[in-house]
Amino acid sequence: MSVEEEALVIAFRRHTLLPLDDCLYSLQATIPRQTRSSLYRFLQRRSISRPPEVDGDKLDRKKFKSYPIGSFHIGITGAQTAEGKL
Repeated sequence: MSVEEEALVIAFRRHTLLPLDDCLYSLQATIPRQTRSSLYRFLQRRSISRPPEVDGDKLDRKKFKSYPIGSFHIGITGAQTAEGKL
């Protein structure tokens, strides 16, 4: 990639924060010889392969209820079909 193409990719990635495949698809018209693997390696070298963490982006994870040793949990649920409930 030329210096101009590298600058374009960096600016595009930082501005849009799109995933790798979406970046590749969007940039293929401008840089037709760009491959997915070369784009990935370039973003890795520049440390912009992952979008920045945003507060409130992750879900709160709940811990499983602890049971005494020797017991196990069985989850029961209902299923809806065209004929009715099961």
